[in-house]
Amino acid sequence: MGSALAERAARQVEEDVVEGGPAHLDRGQFDPGAVEVAQQPGHGAAGLAHAAADLVAVATVLRDEAELHFEILIDVAGVDYMDYGRSEWRTVAATNSGFGRGVNRDGHGGSHDGPRFAVLYQLLSVAHNERLTLRAYCTEGEEPTLDSLVGVYAYANWFEREAFDLYGIVFRGHPDLRRLLTDYGFIGHPFRKDFPLIGNVEVRYDADKQRVVYEPVTIEARTLVPKVIRDDNRYDAALKNK
Repeated sequence: MGSALAERAARQVEEDVVEGGPAHLDRGQFDPGAVEVAQQPGHGAAGLAHAAADLVAVATVLRDEAELHFEILIDVAGVDYMDYGRSEWRTVAATNSGFGRGVNRDGHGGSHDGPRFAVLYQLLSVAHNERLTLRAYCTEGEEPTLDSLVGVYAYANWFEREAFDLYGIVFRGHPDLRRLLTDYGFIGHPFRKDFPLIGNVEVRYDADKQRVVYEPVTIEARTLVPKVIRDDNRYDAALKNK
C-alpha cells in the first residue's frame, strides 16, 4: 500500500491545493523553495512539488483528507546540503560506510543544485498504518525561512525550535521561536556544516565573579592520528651482533 498511498497523497494535494493555480508545478519538478510529498523523497517514489508558500496547505490536506489522514507528526529534522556528496577524504572511489557514504559511485562525487537548507517532516497515519515524508526547501536569503506548521500540528512547536537552534532555520509564524538545546548566549548553529568543530566560545563558572562566563576557545588543533612507539628488544645494541 505504501507507494499507492504516496501516489494518492500527491494526487489529492494537487487537486486540493494548487489545481490550476499560479503556484502549480509539474509533477516531479523540484524547484528551489519547494515542498515534496513522497514515500521516500529523492529515491524515485511518487512525489509532487509545490511552492514553499504552500507548505501549510499541503500539510493540512495530508492531515484532514479521510483517505490520507496523516494525523500525527512524528519528527521534524533540518538538513544542511552544503558540500553534499563530497568525500571528506578526497578519494576517487567511495566506501560503503563512513565519510564516503554520501558520494556518487562514479568517482566524481555528488552534487546538490537546490537550496542549501531543507526541512523533513515525518508523518504517520494511524488509521492506514502508513508513514509519509514532506521535504520542504527553505527560501534562500540572509536566513533560511519556512512557514511554521504549529497551526497544523501543535507538537511541531519544539521540533521547529530545535531546527532553529541547530540549523538557524527561521519558521515564520512560530509562536515562540527561541533556542531549545543550546544556551541563550550561544554563538552560531552547531549542526551547520560550516560550524567549527571546536566551537566559537567555551563556558565555565567563575568562582570570583560567581557567574558563568564566556571565553575564547582554548582548544588547540591537534593531529587525531595516534602515533604509536613500541620498544623492540630485537634492535637492542647489546643483542645486535649475537
